[in-house]
Amino acid sequence: MARHRQRLDPDFEIAIDDLSHDGRGVGRREGKAVFVSGALPGERVRARQTAKNRHFDEALAFEVLEASPDRVAPRCAHFGTCGGCALQHLDEAKQIEAKARVLAENLARIGHVEPREWFAPIRDAQWGYRRKGRLSVRWVEKKGKALVGFREQDPRFVADLSGCHTVIPGLGRRIPALSALVESLEGRRTIPQIEFIAGDGALDGGPPREGGVLALVFRHLEPLSDGDRERLLAFARREAVAVFLQPGGIDSVVPLWPEQVDLHFDLGAADIGADAGVRLQFRPLDFIQVNAGLNRRMIARAIDLLQPAPGDRVLDLFCGLGNFTLPIARRGFEVVGVEGDAGLVARARQNAEANGLPNARFFAADLTKDLAGEPWLRDGFDRLLLDPPRAGAAEVLAQLPLKAIPRIVYVSCHPGSLARDAGFLVKERGYTLLGAGVMDMFPHTAHVESIAVFERR
Repeated sequence: MARHRQRLDPDFEIAIDDLSHDGRGVGRREGKAVFVSGALPGERVRARQTAKNRHFDEALAFEVLEASPDRVAPRCAHFGTCGGCALQHLDEAKQIEAKARVLAENLARIGHVEPREWFAPIRDAQWGYRRKGRLSVRWVEKKGKALVGFREQDPRFVADLSGCHTVIPGLGRRIPALSALVESLEGRRTIPQIEFIAGDGALDGGPPREGGVLALVFRHLEPLSDGDRERLLAFARREAVAVFLQPGGIDSVVPLWPEQVDLHFDLGAADIGADAGVRLQFRPLDFIQVNAGLNRRMIARAIDLLQPAPGDRVLDLFCGLGNFTLPIARRGFEVVGVEGDAGLVARARQNAEANGLPNARFFAADLTKDLAGEPWLRDGFDRLLLDPPRAGAAEVLAQLPLKAIPRIVYVSCHPGSLARDAGFLVKERGYTLLGAGVMDMFPHTAHVESIAVFERR
């Protein structure tokens, strides 16, 4: 059956009244909602329709007729094409206000709750903050060029980047060199992505250097030739970056150069309010919080909101490498961390041992499944901290003995699932939502990270 190309309307003018949760301007045209990329509330723009749907249309602003006073010049020349950012054209203070509105609207509309207190936003570096992520790679035969970058706003395409201002500088300035490297490889057609992650310290194990250690993981769908391995090795040495190869799943990752790489990040004593800091070792594909400075502020806020008292036992769910668990243990409290990824749990245990923290224990468990047989669940807890993925924590909250836990701190990467779970805790489990606020983990994007604290009534 032949496919018919969608017939789109001619260019049109539209007034923008609102900002969507994904950073697009929202207007109405003949009574129908239109989501307009590159437009801000209070503006009138000329737009080009990009998609038609039954209940809404999509468009791209190509001329601003009446600009918002909150509009700023984007720092990046690729803004508007690259999908890595959505809000570079909006004043930074207004960005965080927009994210706070998204959180408030979700809590009211989905959870039917409102906090007693709105916390001031937590913010840190606005540029050069992204220390972990994935770059897409595509060899374009017609151009004889390798594209290395984030996906475009149209995710079918890879943005042709000359640099990036949101990733750590050590990566942003090397994107052209990465493109040239991929172009030089015989296996350039079989490399779909390059993962990046950065830690503190230095490649040679010496004192920390500015920018720390940058590690790159090259995913390759077919075995690399000896020549390609030599080219990657020469790049790693020349650029002083750690290079790993990934021929299969996450367990297939192996170092190319150097053979031993010390990947870690430090949380100082002042960051966590303790007599000493902690060090967390990780592997190249492990999950760590993207924004290092914001992560330190987030940990401090979470522990402050938990208000653990001497003798309290803390349960940390979705604990990962121990990002919250180890700082809480360093403060002298007994803490149990639970995580679904067995590899992360193994490294969390190693981190606890390396930091001399026997009061931190870790267990592997799928927190979306029946937990009745889990030994840690039979222990009593006085405080609960959870940092779930986008899907939230509905399944595990329904199983926990919450009557015995007077205080909960919930760190969220998705306001919709937080709102749903907040409604459950308040309406069905007898908690009060004492406070909530946003944290700018991903500046210049529409991603909303937030934190909330609940107390039993």
